[in-house]
Amino acid sequence: QVYLVESGGGLVQPGESLTLSCALSRSILRINQMGWFRQTPGNQRELVAQIAGDGSANYADSVRGRFTISRDDTKNTVDLQMNNLKPEDTATYTCNVAGTFLVAAAIRRFDSWGQGTQVTVSS
Repeated sequence: QVYLVESGGGLVQPGESLTLSCALSRSILRINQMGWFRQTPGNQRELVAQIAGDGSANYADSVRGRFTISRDDTKNTVDLQMNNLKPEDTATYTCNVAGTFLVAAAIRRFDSWGQGTQVTVSS
């Protein structure tokens, strides 16, 4: 299995920036899809940013132009750069990665979710 661990959340003031990082627990063959989601109490989880296997990116309208999702192969992470943060960005952010990895020469599929990291934007 592939486990994901998020980091980088915290308390910031409006207008500031944060970078969330999602670390994969093992080397993988291929990422088919990777994304960041967020959720606030009493609300459904919503997509923030996503990159498909072909490299095409999709962003929620509320974050387009402020957030950037990327993959760092040297660190084996999926990152979310968040600029010009607003109070309405306050939420628990969770990463999701789906793809394939090798185990004893066998290709296995995975679709993993992290535990979440809290982002609070407040003055």
